[in-house]
Amino acid sequence: MNDIQGRLHILLDYWIEHNREHEQEFREWADKIAFLSKEIAQQLQEAAGRMAAASNNLEKARQVLAKNKEGD
Repeated sequence: MNDIQGRLHILLDYWIEHNREHEQEFREWADKIAFLSKEIAQQLQEAAGRMAAASNNLEKARQVLAKNKEGD
């Protein structure tokens, strides 16, 4: 694995973990605010879903990177 691939692997791990933390926090706040505003809660849940989707894309990128490493 070259330097760029190695750095990307580290970044992907960080980004995935960071996104999961944000996703969790969005969902927690959606639950907290739901009794005051269903619309805000819905938007936070939507944001959490999009964060999860972004994490899935990052996971796929990490898998491809790992496969490329095996081919080196």
